[in-house]
Order: sequence, then C-alpha cells, then structure tokens
Amino acid sequence: MPSTYNRKIDKSQIPTCKILGVDIAAIDMDWLLKYTAENLENLKGDYFSVVNVYSDVTAYNDPEFCEILNSSALCMPDGGPLATVGRHRGYKQMQRTTGPSYMGEIFKLSAEKNYKMFFYGSTDSTLSKLRERLLDAYPNLDIVGMYSPPFRAMTAEEDKLIVDRINEFQPDFVWVGLSCPKQEHWMYERLGKVNGLMVGVGAGFDYFAGNINRAPEWMQKHNLEWVYRLIQEPKRLFMKYWHTNIPFIWNAMVRGK
Repeated sequence: MPSTYNRKIDKSQIPTCKILGVDIAAIDMDWLLKYTAENLENLKGDYFSVVNVYSDVTAYNDPEFCEILNSSALCMPDGGPLATVGRHRGYKQMQRTTGPSYMGEIFKLSAEKNYKMFFYGSTDSTLSKLRERLLDAYPNLDIVGMYSPPFRAMTAEEDKLIVDRINEFQPDFVWVGLSCPKQEHWMYERLGKVNGLMVGVGAGFDYFAGNINRAPEWMQKHNLEWVYRLIQEPKRLFMKYWHTNIPFIWNAMVRGK
C-alpha cells in the first residue's frame, strides 16, 4: 500500500478468510451493505476488490498482484467457490457477494441515501447504453459522470486531469470497469487520490448495459454462473477457465492453501 496513504478504517474489524494468499472478506451482502453505509465517508479514497477464482489464482501466481488485492479495504468474495471454501473453513456466514449484485443493491439505495455515482472504464458506446438503462431502471440515480479511457497508456498529465475531473463531481462511488487485473492496478495506484470509494466491477458495466446477460438465479446459487458465461463467450473464456479453475480446485480445495 502506498506509504503516503493513511487508511481511515480499521481492517481488523472485517472478518477474513485467507484463500491462496488473498484475504477474502468472510461476509454476505447484508453485512457488506451495512458496513458500506456506516463507513462510506471513511472509505472515500479507498477501494474494494471484487475477487473471483480467476483473480485469486492470478494473485497466487503473482505476489505483486496479491499485494494489490490485500491492499484493498476489502476483498469481496465474488466467486461462489471462494465462499464455499470459506464455509468449509469455518466461516459459516460467508456467501458469494458479486460485484454486479453489489452495484444493483447500491443503485436501489441511491435515492434514499443520495449516493452519487461515477463510472470509469469500458467504451463510450457501452457507457451510453449503461446510462440509458440505469436511468430507466433507477430514475433517481445520480450519475455525476462517466469516462471511457483511451486504449493506450495515459500520460501523467492526462491521468491528473481525469482524477481532478472525478473529484470535481464529488462522487460517493467510483465504479471501475477495466477488467482484471488492470482495474485493480488502476485503483491501487490512485489510492488516496480519487475522493470516492472505488470498486472494480469488471463485467458489471456490460451486465447493466445489456451487452451480457447474467445467469439465471438458480445457476448463480449453485456456483454455475461461469458455465453460463462460457456458453456466451466460449472462445474468450475457455482457456481462461481451464488455466484457473483446475489450479483453484487443486490448491484451495484439495491442498487447503
């Protein structure tokens, strides 16, 4: 964690289960929403990582990325297998807490809580659809800004301009949709610089924009959402799942790491 950042929350108050070296929050959605509401002001400038099997295995093989995840204020158990492992290790309350589901719950609360949202990532086309669909579903949602970064490395000057722009809008939440591990690096490098709670939600933008459909509820409950996504994007996801799901089963479930 950058030495210049003075964290305002006490991470020892968050129950965690270490899985493949990553401190996964042993929580459920109700706990997370209550924690967010009670600590939001102190979480601004900090970030949540949304951890699934892919990012957990990536961190197991990459100490630098593991440090980035563990530098988060909280690592959400996005993958069902993570929650299953946690429960087997004694954290009976641990449930799958996905990025898109968390987004949806926050959107529902936005009118009551007066939450302000900024969306960083994806393409202009997706952001346009995202705004339209969100305002249709949540008419009182306060979207203060959206930004699609260029598909190249940004200069220091460009980066400062967009960080300043985000901060001018004073968002409560900065949703970051850059895919893993790019979004985690982006949040880590801006820890204490972006004055909102950053949450890396990966495909969350595409789900709410209608580019990708989420799996039926019964598949989500039975840890089969990855199968549904594989059916939708077989060429992109087959090798990704092959290289992460099997190592996760062997190292986390069999070896107990």
